[in-house]
Amino acid sequence: MPGPPRLIEAGIAAALVLVALMLGWLAGRKLGPALADGWRRIVEGPVEGLAPRMCQIVHHGVAAAVLAVVAGSYGWHPLSAFGIGLALGLTTARLAIDVLRGLHLPRWAAWTIGTVLFVAVLSNAFGGFDNVTGALERIGFNVGRRRLSLLSLVSVAVVGVGLYALVRLANRLVAHSIGRAKSLDATQKLLAQKLAAIGAVVVAFFFGIDLLGIDLTTFAVFSGGLGLAVGFGLQKTVGNLIAGIILLMDRSIKPGDVIVVGESFGWVNKIGVRAVSVITRDGKEHLIPNENLMTQEVENWSFTDRNVRVRIPVKVGYESDLKLAQALMLRAASESPRVLKSPKPNVWLVSYGDYAAEHEILVWISDPESGVGNVRSDVLNRLWLLFKEQGIVIPVPRREMILRDSGNSAGIPPAPPLAADG
Repeated sequence: MPGPPRLIEAGIAAALVLVALMLGWLAGRKLGPALADGWRRIVEGPVEGLAPRMCQIVHHGVAAAVLAVVAGSYGWHPLSAFGIGLALGLTTARLAIDVLRGLHLPRWAAWTIGTVLFVAVLSNAFGGFDNVTGALERIGFNVGRRRLSLLSLVSVAVVGVGLYALVRLANRLVAHSIGRAKSLDATQKLLAQKLAAIGAVVVAFFFGIDLLGIDLTTFAVFSGGLGLAVGFGLQKTVGNLIAGIILLMDRSIKPGDVIVVGESFGWVNKIGVRAVSVITRDGKEHLIPNENLMTQEVENWSFTDRNVRVRIPVKVGYESDLKLAQALMLRAASESPRVLKSPKPNVWLVSYGDYAAEHEILVWISDPESGVGNVRSDVLNRLWLLFKEQGIVIPVPRREMILRDSGNSAGIPPAPPLAADG
């Protein structure tokens, strides 16, 4: 049993732990809401989750910082060090879990990292960290000159999850910073965000290699063969990635443009790493590979001008007044709400058909993403009512059949009917 001095020291340590936890609770209540509002206003969008957890993050972060100062400011007895280390490990683990869950990492990954941090901090508090790492190092096997152990597996997992979380956080910060830049248009912002995301992944990769102490020269031959195989296997993926960057750089296709690729017609929702998302008027989302947009013929209705001309064919009977019919066509087009006043609608007499005078109503719209067929339908519905009021005939094909008795007309008696069987 520890003597009175050790018990007094343990009591002081317990009081300091309570003070640290109380300071963390107060910081979470007082500073947490203000930091959450600032984070949500400056950085976050509607899908991110750090702001709702900001109070808990501040609470555990402040408590862990104060406990770390307490643990390192005095050479505590193992009994006192165990109590301080237990509180420090719990607060550190809860801080890591809140941050990782706020960055939308899976629950199992967040709790795994929290557990590893708790064990590491607790063991380090009273000098047992070397014993833990030594035990984990002994569980493993040698592969050539390298040793694969449970310690290396845990290190890779912790470093991988940590760098992944940092990349996600960095991408969000950079994306929101670029999004607030007023000197860039939407396409330039998207290109800058894509390049920043690729740069963050590359930096995190080399940083993780350095942290884990992996010597890339030992994998020179293997990585060469693997790189060749991966290069052939990912040829299409890399091609789509480069094609997407080129599309963003030359700005031939931008989010919001109305395009036609093959049988797909719709407006561009986003340009991704692999494909372009095109949403049709039916609500279907087509994912078109970026390479297709580079190699196939693409109609961009809003590349230089968002105004699109719509042709509406109309046939009028020859017995009708063509001048009146054409005036009614112009009136129906002008009264349609989506038809532009400038350029103004026009009516052309295209040809004289077999049974009708064929016309085309030419109208201009500035919102092709809202559809073209509904403009034709609206103009034709209005024209139908106007034609009915003025007596304009919309002709239909007619076929006349003349029946002749060829035998009687030539003076030859008709052939006798065939006798029935039997």
